[in-house]
Amino acid sequence: MKTVKPKKALGQHFLTDMDIAFRIADTLADYKSLPVLEIGPGTGVLTRFLLEQGHDLTVVELDRESVAYLTEHYKELEGRIIEHDFLKLNLNERFGEGPFCVIGNYPYNISSQIFFKVLEYKDRIPCCSGMIQKEVAERMAAAPGSKTYGILSVLLQAWYRIEYLFTVSEHVFNPPPKVKSAVIRMTRNEVTELGCDEKLFKQVVKTGFNQRRKTLRNSLKPLLGNQCELYSDPIFDKRPEQLSVQQFIDLTRRIQEQMS
Repeated sequence: MKTVKPKKALGQHFLTDMDIAFRIADTLADYKSLPVLEIGPGTGVLTRFLLEQGHDLTVVELDRESVAYLTEHYKELEGRIIEHDFLKLNLNERFGEGPFCVIGNYPYNISSQIFFKVLEYKDRIPCCSGMIQKEVAERMAAAPGSKTYGILSVLLQAWYRIEYLFTVSEHVFNPPPKVKSAVIRMTRNEVTELGCDEKLFKQVVKTGFNQRRKTLRNSLKPLLGNQCELYSDPIFDKRPEQLSVQQFIDLTRRIQEQMS
């Protein structure tokens, strides 16, 4: 069979450096007792090391040509290749009720959506790791006060510890992307409940950062209106990137009390 041709429409950039593939697989070294779902395996560069390290592996791949390649070259994946769009996959149907991990060389064009879907299963996924665009990795791991700190940072860090592990050159891919990449690891933290309405928390964070250069007093007006008695609190003099995750949680709780 011919090699798989990377498809721009699917955001495919195939990793060619075996050492980096091994290092990515090794991010799940502490989770060999749990099933693993690999997203977008392509030609199986990462898949190979995950299997060699003894993981109970299932892969999800949208590209039919890649599915045919994996079927031919990885016989041990028989019955474990899901030809589907991960974003539309019901993970409960695939993994029952137990925990599992997620890994991948994620398509850059949907990486944020992938992590938001992981959040939907946060009580089932203790660890999610893999390679993404460097800029997105920096946003995920950013601390309050940073220019890269934003919606992705707050919503993910509320539930996960984010580690920016290492940077990857664009020259180890076929075709080379126009940006550098990075490997990250998300490990579930100890939080079981935020102590506020989760849906409202997301709304507060997203509304605040929609106008990130403005103070919260101005950026939250679409949510709270022009006249809100909470505005007298000094926290509303701050811009959204100045608030920690906990401050966003506390603010949401107060807004929730105000709305009830």
